[in-house]
Amino acid sequence: MHEFELVRGRPGNEVSACSGTASASHRAPDGVEESVVVQRDTSNDVDRYIAESTNWPEVMTALRPVLLGCGLSEQLKWNKPCFGTEGANIVIMQEMKDVLALMFFKGMLLDDIAGVLEPNGPNSRSARRMCFASVADVERLTDTVVSYVAEAVQLEVDGIEVGPPPELELVEELQARLDGDAELKAAFDALTPGRRREYHLHISGAKQASTRESRVDSCVPKILNGKGFRQR
Repeated sequence: MHEFELVRGRPGNEVSACSGTASASHRAPDGVEESVVVQRDTSNDVDRYIAESTNWPEVMTALRPVLLGCGLSEQLKWNKPCFGTEGANIVIMQEMKDVLALMFFKGMLLDDIAGVLEPNGPNSRSARRMCFASVADVERLTDTVVSYVAEAVQLEVDGIEVGPPPELELVEELQARLDGDAELKAAFDALTPGRRREYHLHISGAKQASTRESRVDSCVPKILNGKGFRQR
């Protein structure tokens, strides 16, 4: 993939830029502001990522040209090889202990006629992943990958979005505490939906009621300070 950087020069000043594998240097004419487009080859970032991988470099090397052959561009996002089109993220490679996962950002909207997609985790709603444990898996699933990527790209072309999540039904212990403490409820309601969900998942993850109550107690100060569960 290539990215382009726009560098503006002031009259009489040297305009220069260097990023990735390309650079440009130009003196703007007097009295004219000139823009220089600098091309950056982001494929080098993905090259480097795969070269430094100790988990699934062979599988990523086999899967990468399949994705690029679908017309997707590539770059590192969230420090992982991500593939997209027209600014939209389509899939991202995720190295896991037992498999290389190819996560489709809007996987829940795909038909999955081959039945190969699985949820990306208990806290993920729209993403689905396809897993590979060998180069042979990539070869076996190449046609499926191409078909699913085409469907995912069409979703973007058609402007189809994942619908809003259902209203969060809080775990009983947290809801009871909020109902009995107006200040805490106001602070909790002021949090972003993602942060409210994080607290709910943390507290509801305990099997025993006493543990859930204890987790509520430990979360109260952060909630009152407007912080998310993962913030210090």
